Amino acid sequence: MAAAARDYQKELLAQEKGHASSSVNEEFDLDELMDDPELEKLHADRIAALKKEAEKRQELKMQGHGEYREITEADFLGEVTGSDKVICHFYHHEFYRCKIMDKHLKSLAPIHFSTKFVKLDAENAPFFITKLGIKTLPCVILFRKGVAIGRLVGFDDMGGKDDFSTRTLEVILLKKGMIDEKKGEEDNDDYLDSKRTSVRSSVYPDSDSD
Repeated sequence: MAAAARDYQKELLAQEKGHASSSVNEEFDLDELMDDPELEKLHADRIAALKKEAEKRQELKMQGHGEYREITEADFLGEVTGSDKVICHFYHHEFYRCKIMDKHLKSLAPIHFSTKFVKLDAENAPFFITKLGIKTLPCVILFRKGVAIGRLVGFDDMGGKDDFSTRTLEVILLKKGMIDEKKGEEDNDDYLDSKRTSVRSSVYPDSDSD
């Protein structure tokens, strides 16, 4: 019995010794890792990437990205050719559906920073209204590198109803390659619900047509 107790005690001591040895090795490995040149390079690359991203964001901000802005006819060509992706809403200030579109685009502009969101009063832009063949408002024209690649006329693409959600418009713009999908908080249900706009279609029912 005493021999068995001694053997058990030896086993415990051996386990403790092994654990202590393992801890020392772990600490040693961590110290080595902290001085690893590959890890230092990864860290430096990450810092450089973040800096480049911040510089790009600042550059886009200077070009008018990150907010939904009103432009004039004189500004139009410079605005749509000055950025890779531009979404321009041609509107009439008295048309209720134009106000609905305004709310959705205003919500999307700060989220999709790489795309420029602007609007232009159709009454004050007769040349481009004619040039682009715009006959129904609201009309959202999509530009890539200064070229019109598509348009959303009225609410046809959103099901023809006034109470479509911001997410519905967002998905359409995603499919057309005008914005990029955002990961994280922007995609959760609370965010989407907070951006949903509900309106009464009985107000100015025919105000979306010229």
